[in-house]
Amino acid sequence: MRIPRVRLRKEYRLKVWLTIFSLFIIGLIFIPRSNRSMMSAYFSVKCKNYQQVIFSKKLKDRVVDYSAQAKATGIVVCKSSKEIEQRVSSRKLFRVRSGTTYVVDDMTYSYPYLTRDSRRLLDEIGERLREKIANDGLKGSKIHVTSMTRTTEKLKGLRRTNGNVSENSPHLYGNAFDISYARFSFRKLYVTECDKWYVKEALAEVIWQLRQEKKCWATYERQQGCFHVVSR
Repeated sequence: MRIPRVRLRKEYRLKVWLTIFSLFIIGLIFIPRSNRSMMSAYFSVKCKNYQQVIFSKKLKDRVVDYSAQAKATGIVVCKSSKEIEQRVSSRKLFRVRSGTTYVVDDMTYSYPYLTRDSRRLLDEIGERLREKIANDGLKGSKIHVTSMTRTTEKLKGLRRTNGNVSENSPHLYGNAFDISYARFSFRKLYVTECDKWYVKEALAEVIWQLRQEKKCWATYERQQGCFHVVSR
């Protein structure tokens, strides 16, 4: 059975389009300016200006530069998940959950726990980045945390796939974490390569500033696609 198509008369079609257009104009007038700018940023495909300084290249601390202090200020190395639980019970380690400024990824070779000071550092990185990019059409963007505290058991498993992993990794002491610079969560319909580059370098600048304030060490890990951060 053929269903007949319903066609509006020309004058009615014109009225419908005029109504839609009028509602759009009214919306633009009465929607607060802050919300209008948010809507504009959500649909924007405009390329962000590159950072004048490439801060990621400034992050080049080496394990030998901080391993002794990281060991001294961190937890006793854990062999298994059971010992991780013991450190949590004794309040040496604290659970890190996704929040308003970052996403904690599923972790294969580490556990989502950090020392108190390291968790505060991660929170500060997230807050500073949020403030830095809020007026650049990237409000609400989140970083991804890809690695935190490891056990010797997890470290052995990781070394089978990545021979460059240090046996003296600060991840063993609960005061190190990795933040991806290749992946972010954006509140935008269209995410450009410029957006990704801009947030990457904005994140690097935030970490570099904290490093200058003697709050952390940091390394730009190109092969792993992350910034490796160790609290001081």
